[in-house]
Amino acid sequence: MKTKDIVLVALFAALIVVLSLIPPLPVPVVPVPLTLQTLGVMLAGLMLGARLGALAVLVYVGLALLGIPVLPGGRAGLAVLAGPTAGFLLGMIPGAAVTGWLSGPPVTATGRSVGMQIARCWLAAVVGSMGVVYLVGIPWMATVAGMDLAKASWAMLVFVPGDLVKALLAAVIAQRVRLVIATA
Repeated sequence: MKTKDIVLVALFAALIVVLSLIPPLPVPVVPVPLTLQTLGVMLAGLMLGARLGALAVLVYVGLALLGIPVLPGGRAGLAVLAGPTAGFLLGMIPGAAVTGWLSGPPVTATGRSVGMQIARCWLAAVVGSMGVVYLVGIPWMATVAGMDLAKASWAMLVFVPGDLVKALLAAVIAQRVRLVIATA
């Protein structure tokens, strides 16, 4: 791995930590709080690609499991894996990979409009950083919280509007930064 790649992985792991430390908002119906860490996961996948984006999230998750309080609310340690949010946390690793894979390389000279590039990044973030994360997280939450899978799925709908906005914000930021880097 190149030095530049190591620095980018560390930088995005740190970005996810910073976004995670913004106080989480508890949601009354679900044992999972509303956080900004998924914005960092989306940005890692969109801006670093599948491999490096997933690696950045893996570093973040690894730090948390080693006991460094980087999770929302200052949580950390292996005990986190026994909680209802563990599936979402672990799902972020493949979520970033799928986001990076779907977003593809930045397009600069093919005539594709900025709007189309943002739409592609948004769709990648929705499918990868929402779809994959929910696919892993909801069954885990249902099992740990003793909820019916259907009830857990319905309860997660409260997060969808915020996650869609985060995906759009990540898509706009990533498209702008990727375009600047590609044309530099």
